[in-house]
Amino acid sequence: MKKISLLILFFTALFFTSCEEVVEVDLKTQPPKLVVEAVINWNKGTTGNQQMIKLTTTADYYNPIIPVVSGATVSIKNSTNKVFTFIEIPQTGQYVCTNFEPVINETYVLTIVSGGNTYTATETLKSVAPITRIEQKNDGGITKDEVEVKAYYNDPANEANYYLYHYTYSNKILSSYSAVEDRFFNGNEFFSTSNNDDLKPGDKVEISHIGISKSYYNYMNILISVAGDNGGGPFQSPPATVRGNVINTTNVSDYPLGYFSLGEIDTKKYTIE
Repeated sequence: MKKISLLILFFTALFFTSCEEVVEVDLKTQPPKLVVEAVINWNKGTTGNQQMIKLTTTADYYNPIIPVVSGATVSIKNSTNKVFTFIEIPQTGQYVCTNFEPVINETYVLTIVSGGNTYTATETLKSVAPITRIEQKNDGGITKDEVEVKAYYNDPANEANYYLYHYTYSNKILSSYSAVEDRFFNGNEFFSTSNNDDLKPGDKVEISHIGISKSYYNYMNILISVAGDNGGGPFQSPPATVRGNVINTTNVSDYPLGYFSLGEIDTKKYTIE
């Protein structure tokens, strides 16, 4: 009986092995689009002078490499027409400015010239309420046995505010994002919450609250819902269905992906007890 069982197991394995076949789906390819990652964050307590903008293009589904865009001209201008130039780190698609001047409620215009096209976007730098305290609960989640972290802040009264929360974890590769508006807690204390049901003592959590505009709030809500809350971050490869605020003024129909945003950011680090 043992020999018969081994024979059956052998032929079963042989059958399934012989049925394996590599199938490549013939996907339709579109011309590459420019992807603009122009997230200007001003960390509280810093000058905010050093900022970076990253330019890439979309790629075929089976291409493991994201192509970078080199040789572009990138700058940001404020309302007084002062221009801040971003210089590329050679052949990286990363453009750096070392003298940027962040001002709350200032309006900035981004201009990118690349591949014979000119791209522009306009956005206002928004403030953020500082994180006042962090609390840990050990009876969180549906089953009441998960570690949960909350970061509190006092929302300013009599004004509309929009926030982007960003949590990164030492025990996870992927981080989490969420966007909220203060419609239901205007002028009151509120909080963000961790989204990690595997937190244990010693794990480290980095919490960032970013002040954002209403238009960026709407964009991020759509992007997060499409990419998934733990999809590795909404800036990895924006879905083609989500259009940002960057416009191709040379050829409107050939629109880019990504977003130009500016916001004050407050970041705190916490170790699970």
